[in-house]
Amino acid sequence: MTLLPAAAPVAQAADDGPSCYSRFVNEWFCLDYVRDRQDEIVDATVEHLLITVSAVLLGLLIAFPLALLARRVTRLESGVVGFSTGLYTIPSLALFPILVPFTGLSALTVVIGLALYCLTILVRALLDGLRAVPDDVRESATGMGYGPTRLLLRVELPLALPVVMGGLRVATVSTVALTTVGTLVSYGGLGDLINHGRQYDFRAELLTAAVLCVVLAVLLDVVIVLTQRVLTPWTRQGAGA
Repeated sequence: MTLLPAAAPVAQAADDGPSCYSRFVNEWFCLDYVRDRQDEIVDATVEHLLITVSAVLLGLLIAFPLALLARRVTRLESGVVGFSTGLYTIPSLALFPILVPFTGLSALTVVIGLALYCLTILVRALLDGLRAVPDDVRESATGMGYGPTRLLLRVELPLALPVVMGGLRVATVSTVALTTVGTLVSYGGLGDLINHGRQYDFRAELLTAAVLCVVLAVLLDVVIVLTQRVLTPWTRQGAGA
């Protein structure tokens, strides 16, 4: 992503009066900046969204078998949980450079790093959700001829969804914020704008990118809540009763 330097603002027409971002003016709220840099802002927002969603989905793909392994082999549970928790303690300033030799300066580096951070929340959420399924429900399903795979997919996972989706919400919102750190490898989405605005003391760019991060987090959270309501209609009926 190519960012225009703040020292060379787009709008400098003296005939139209001073812009809210120019060589002499540096306002926090500036619609001129949003209009002039619209393409740049949209590109950064789309990149931020794609990296966030990809990282969370990859995190789910990794967390699911880890959670099943930890539940099936109880002696490995503490090790799996400890491993997923320990990953979150690795500073992004160290994790991304470690991945670069294998994935290069690419969006994949950011996606993998963020997916590993997601494991801390998602592994625990999956384990807690599966544990929340009542034993009598499992026994009834087994008595009806459900095998392990069918029991998991048709009974346990649907009943675990409320807990899992709660963890997914936390993981997604936190990933929106962490994606900005991807600016270390030039794939930070809105983080690139934030870093650029900080370097050049470009207030309008800094505030716009920060606000868009919050908006993205809220929108993704709403999408997950609505998806949960669609997938678990019995929870609405129970709340109504």
